[in-house]
Amino acid sequence: MDPLLQQWRNGGRTFEHAGRSLFYRDEGDGPVLLCLHGYPTASWDWHRVWPLLVGRYRLIAMDMLGFGFSDKPRGHQYSIGEQASLHEALLASLGIERVHVLAHDYGDTVAQELMARRAQRRSSPEPGLQLDSVTLLNGGLFPEAHHARMIQTLLRSPLGPLLVRLLDERAFARSFTPIFGAGTQPDAAERARFWALIEHNRGRLLMGQLLHYIAERKRHRERWVGALTDASMPLQLVVGMEDPVSGPDMARRWRELVPRGGLVELEGIGHYPQWECPSRVAASVMEIAR
Repeated sequence: MDPLLQQWRNGGRTFEHAGRSLFYRDEGDGPVLLCLHGYPTASWDWHRVWPLLVGRYRLIAMDMLGFGFSDKPRGHQYSIGEQASLHEALLASLGIERVHVLAHDYGDTVAQELMARRAQRRSSPEPGLQLDSVTLLNGGLFPEAHHARMIQTLLRSPLGPLLVRLLDERAFARSFTPIFGAGTQPDAAERARFWALIEHNRGRLLMGQLLHYIAERKRHRERWVGALTDASMPLQLVVGMEDPVSGPDMARRWRELVPRGGLVELEGIGHYPQWECPSRVAASVMEIAR
């Protein structure tokens, strides 16, 4: 295994829940910042912004079920609701009742589900997990403003099971690299690390199954968009404007539907702001996560 990935893994722990083994990182002191990664990668997505935040927060980042170093069960019906519940279970096991949230891509949708659950519990005698602030990075917050990559469309089609068997690191790089900014491209070594996390425990074969969240976003649009428009906690979107998937159109829709939410537009930055410009992301988080 790549030494940097091994170091990241060695710094983590394992959470056993409902017969599943889930990898997570838990480091630092202070208010808890829960970091929710995107598709198709893992908690490693946060490694560049991690040292900028760990001195101020207790950072918790889990590889979600089906991703990274966590279990990747075959034939499983993966869902956003389950991923949200797994995070709630992890936090409960650690005795954590309130968090700030930093989310990206797939993790944005998990954050929206957590926000929707929080809203439902406002009048409940059992308050459950408290969300003190939410920072969202590029992701499909509004299905109508999300532009799926061709590879995602194909993986969700009847050809998906065949395509995942043919997909290799080179094909992955061809589809992955263009979503970064022109001046902030990952080099070959970093692309190899992203791919290694996908391939770990033959996770490549799950890439189509994990994409079911795109349909979930449309099916639960009212619930998840409502969680944003009705949010009571400090909320912001930090968006890389060179992202062809969820960049300018997502920012425009945010301005229309969530005018009370903060908006930070990062010119020249693509789909992975936490990797491409970690200092700007860290500064934005610290503005509202107090």
